[in-house]
Amino acid sequence: MTGPLSEPPGQLSPATIVPAWAAPGNVGALFTTRHGGVSDGRWAGVDGERGLNLGAHCGDQPHRVEQNRRLVAGQIGMPICWLSQVHGARVVEVDESSRAEAVGQAAAVESADAQLTTVPGIALGVLVADCLPVLLADRRGSIVGIAHAGWRGMAGGVLENTIEAMRLRRPDADIIAWLGPCIGPDAFEVGEDVLDAFVRQDPAAAARFRLCQRAGKWWADLAGLAGLRLARAGVSAVAALGACTVTDRDRFWSYRRDGVCGRMAGLIWLQH
Repeated sequence: MTGPLSEPPGQLSPATIVPAWAAPGNVGALFTTRHGGVSDGRWAGVDGERGLNLGAHCGDQPHRVEQNRRLVAGQIGMPICWLSQVHGARVVEVDESSRAEAVGQAAAVESADAQLTTVPGIALGVLVADCLPVLLADRRGSIVGIAHAGWRGMAGGVLENTIEAMRLRRPDADIIAWLGPCIGPDAFEVGEDVLDAFVRQDPAAAARFRLCQRAGKWWADLAGLAGLRLARAGVSAVAALGACTVTDRDRFWSYRRDGVCGRMAGLIWLQH
């Protein structure tokens, strides 16, 4: 994916977002924006500049997506394990064998919406364009995880499954979380089916919905729902960027706003 694993990291794009959270020094993490790549057209940045689209199934030319993925892998100096995301709750573990499989290629390794690793030197990635990227790390830096949390995956338990899988590998893990940008509570209009999916599991989730003027519609706070579920799973230290992908057109793509558009990525890894 990037050449030899001993290759030093390159320079991060100035547009890259580095999470502000209490992760230990051996945990690396970032969130990409729409800037800094080679894509054009609907997958460009603003004002016609080239875009850093990392999504392989959103209509962009495959060779541009591969080049963008290699750019990011080169910037962090290690291969990236991508998933084929299905809005589900399956979690996979990246071990030495899957790390070796990811080296030298930029395709997805498995069909899942979350992954974890205890192996240094490979980054875990999830793609988003309104859904919530959730980065997870043990305070001692022994394990990291990441989840693609749209409303379906979240209601299906993707966050709880990821945390449970991390604790199975590290029973004494003290897990902290960072919530990246996602569709905001003033932009995420949903039907009663979404409200019911969360409130049936936890009545307290009702506080994360506001009634719309349109009959049968609600405004949903996706990041707030994630915070509630993380707290119930024993993750009390949760930092959040608090940015809305829909309203912040300069930095982010939004599927809800744009339809055909690119994908940003959340990434997390353990340093050697």
